[in-house]
Amino acid sequence: MMKMKRLPFVIVAVMLVAPSFLVHASPVGDEAGETGQEGEISAKEEVIYANLLADGQLDEVFVVNTLHVSEAGMITDYGRYSSLKNLTNEAEMKQSGDEVRFAASEGSAYYQGNLKDRLELPWDFSLSYELDGEEMTVDELAGANGRLQITIDTSRNEDVDPSFFENYLLQIALTFEEGTYETLETSDGVIANAGKDKQVTFTVMPGEEKELSLSAAVTDFEFSGIDITAVPPAMAIEAPGADEIAGEFSSLTAGVKEMDDGVGELKQGISQLNDGLRSLENGSAEYKKGIDEMTGSSAELVKASSTIEQALKEVSQSLQLTEEMDVGDLQQLPDGLFQLADALKETSQGLVQLREQYATAYNQVNEAMNGISGQQVSQEQIEQLYASGADRDVIDRLVEAYSAAQKAKATYEAAKQGFDAVDSILEEVSAGTKEMANRLTAIADGLNKSLSGMDGLDSFSQLQEGLSALAVNYSEFHQGLVSYTGGVGQLSAAYSELHHGIGEVTEGSGELATGADALHNGTGKLHEATSGLPEQMQEEIDAMISDYDKSDFDPVSFVSEKNHNVETVQFVIKTAGVEIEEPEEAPAEREEEKSFWTKLRELFSRE
Repeated sequence: MMKMKRLPFVIVAVMLVAPSFLVHASPVGDEAGETGQEGEISAKEEVIYANLLADGQLDEVFVVNTLHVSEAGMITDYGRYSSLKNLTNEAEMKQSGDEVRFAASEGSAYYQGNLKDRLELPWDFSLSYELDGEEMTVDELAGANGRLQITIDTSRNEDVDPSFFENYLLQIALTFEEGTYETLETSDGVIANAGKDKQVTFTVMPGEEKELSLSAAVTDFEFSGIDITAVPPAMAIEAPGADEIAGEFSSLTAGVKEMDDGVGELKQGISQLNDGLRSLENGSAEYKKGIDEMTGSSAELVKASSTIEQALKEVSQSLQLTEEMDVGDLQQLPDGLFQLADALKETSQGLVQLREQYATAYNQVNEAMNGISGQQVSQEQIEQLYASGADRDVIDRLVEAYSAAQKAKATYEAAKQGFDAVDSILEEVSAGTKEMANRLTAIADGLNKSLSGMDGLDSFSQLQEGLSALAVNYSEFHQGLVSYTGGVGQLSAAYSELHHGIGEVTEGSGELATGADALHNGTGKLHEATSGLPEQMQEEIDAMISDYDKSDFDPVSFVSEKNHNVETVQFVIKTAGVEIEEPEEAPAEREEEKSFWTKLRELFSRE
């Protein structure tokens, strides 16, 4: 069975202020009424009370009007009422059409008017009930058990002044008494304790249409109905922490700018690195070309030297001390030695030029490699870069180019000692080649003199000895030449790998430069887009707040546009509840009424 019903809070409020009605009440025929002078109303308040049926249809509407009388006398208010009730005193109220007149003293005057033809509310309400998934009427729900769902639809009534719908906030409350429910659930409202009971409260902001729902497992279900109040928000809304949020956005904007500036510096550095690596690649290509040419000519040089060595050996072995010997054949030997000496001199000069080119290229390599920062980028920093919102493809290219640059720098550092030794090797090889050319020239000169001064067997013996010594010395020279050309070949092969690596690094730096340029464009756009975020955020907050801040709303009369100086208009709406009918009890036998003296005797009786 349902416990004693709780009075709606508005009725309680009326009961609280009721004594003030009595205090200010004036008897019928007071001074204001007797004089018949016109009074003056300085302000008016309206409270519209509406009862709805269980499905949300309007049942009846009445208004409690509060008139603040600044000058006593006959006062006039407006409204199409079917009946009137003076709540201030017993003064007669007169109605003609929509005009209401009665006498009132200075202060506050109250009266109730029942609206004629059930004037519509600014909102349409639709209520539906389901028990275990089946739609039910309120009568069917009384005393029911199962899973109950209540759905409340609120929407604008197009036939009523829209200012109430657009400026009024709805608070919708349902109270469930202890013992009638379990597992109360809702995703739209707030569930709070109300003593031993539970209250679910929904809020519908001004200008909104909502579908609200709640569900509960009910036992012997009954409840007192739904209480709805509609009032304009009474205070200006301030955004909590808006300054702090704006500060956070300012920090974000400053961080984006710093990132954009940093990416700009990175772009500039990568561009310089790419220019240096391209110069390095060009110089390296020239150096490699020289090495390759020298390597190619080495084979011919070794072949020519081998021919001379073989000829010297054969001449030395076959030379016979006979008068029939044709010494003229030996005249060709000095010419061959002179040609070989000239070739070595050209080689020496080529090595000098090669050394100069290598020094230039090496300096460019060294400068470019030193330009690659050795500072490591952690995986966490790379993940932060991915999380920044920049183009992932660009970041992938940046990371790939960064890895390639770091690999090239590490390879260069490991091989730097060998590169440093190339210059001294080239200097030594060039000097040795030049010295060999000089020695060959001296040998050729000596051989020429020997051949021109040969005039007997003694001279032949000296020639034979000289040629033998020449053959031995030249064999040593030839071995040195072979070793030299072998070293040049190894240097050429090793440098080919280095040049290939330089090409890969240059290609990677080009992609890195392109990626850095794209990244800088992206961070520039990001900075441009976020630079105004604090102001935009504040504007959005202000716009959002202005939608719900109705502190500057000037209310209008709900009952008649002829009423002016309206201070407040409030709506108090109540729906029918769900009650279990109690069985009628047989009337109890009436006890004989006790006299005053009997009651007094019983009061003081010791029994």
